Amino acid sequence: MSSTGADFRGLTPLVLVEALRRAGTRVYEPMHRFRVEAPADTLGALLPVLAALRAVPQTARTRGDRCVLEGTVPAARVHGLEQRLPGLTRGEGELETGFDHYALVSHGTVPRRPRSDHNPLNRQEYLLNVTRRVGG
Repeated sequence: MSSTGADFRGLTPLVLVEALRRAGTRVYEPMHRFRVEAPADTLGALLPVLAALRAVPQTARTRGDRCVLEGTVPAARVHGLEQRLPGLTRGEGELETGFDHYALVSHGTVPRRPRSDHNPLNRQEYLLNVTRRVGG
């Protein structure tokens, strides 16, 4: 009996999943810094939306009739902020964002993507499918 490259490719996901489990791997998400400049009278409408998007304002200051908010927001929520800002600020808001750091996903469940192949987390089913591919 001899091994082929396909044998190793088939078992690699199982080995990788087990190594990640043993290592205690945690999931992090990219965070962007943001700066919003908007009319000061729109601050009351803007803050609850930022909270709903899991943005964390760190500084807020006003200059005359304008306010400037700076903080962090999950990268996955930046697009939602871009879409909502014009309506919240009567079209007068300005948004600047850029990557800042990665943060541990500490809310709700860890994000998942649908699998396009067999799931190595279900070891029996995965091995059965690998055996079928190799044997058939």
